[in-house]
Amino acid sequence: MAAGGAADAAQAPPASILWVGNSFFFYNNSLHSHFGKLARSAGVKVRGVSATISGAGLDWHDMAALLRPAGLGGYSFTRDNEIRFEPPGRQFDAVIMMDCSQCPLHPKLAQRFQATVREDAAIARARGVRPILFMSWAYKDRPAMTARLAAAYTAAGKANGALVIPAGLAFERALRSHPEIELYAADKRHPSLAGTYLAACTVYATLFDKSPAGLSYTAGLSPEVAGELQTAAWKAARDYRGS
Repeated sequence: MAAGGAADAAQAPPASILWVGNSFFFYNNSLHSHFGKLARSAGVKVRGVSATISGAGLDWHDMAALLRPAGLGGYSFTRDNEIRFEPPGRQFDAVIMMDCSQCPLHPKLAQRFQATVREDAAIARARGVRPILFMSWAYKDRPAMTARLAAAYTAAGKANGALVIPAGLAFERALRSHPEIELYAADKRHPSLAGTYLAACTVYATLFDKSPAGLSYTAGLSPEVAGELQTAAWKAARDYRGS
């Protein structure tokens, strides 16, 4: 098992998720939105709320405040713009956490990354929320980041019994097998729409332990491109879990 353990992996997929991260999450109208639509195309409804700060490290977020009972996510708006109140108490089954791109690797921040994951995982579990880590991808012009990020997130996942979503490894696989699909925005850091879709497919493959291949939601990408990204996500998630 690459991260977490058998008991962690055997847990039922979450029905409500808090996404805590930065602009890598909120680009392209938010990763949580694409994941929710992808899951719905599989007949599964997953509620999602995104808490992101531009350029943020994980330690910028106050996890205790975000997960306070009946706090964040306590109400939402319907399509008719009416307020819908959620039941009081715990609002989320799981929290998906991502640090800044370089934070797990930087000599002055790497230990802080591990410490923050440890603290936030404990806070989440104390509130009945499952902690999950999102392994980010390398910069387009710095592919060597992939292996280092994978090692850092895997270590944090094992140390805290947390499942790891190997989005960075899915990027590496898709770039290797289909270099014609552009996964990056012009800055070579943030995801293109295809990159966000690939990340959403990797989240699906990891949480449900199922291939997203054949799901009808494509985020507006061509069926051919979406199909290649669905396959890359599944292979990355499958191989990572089995490694």
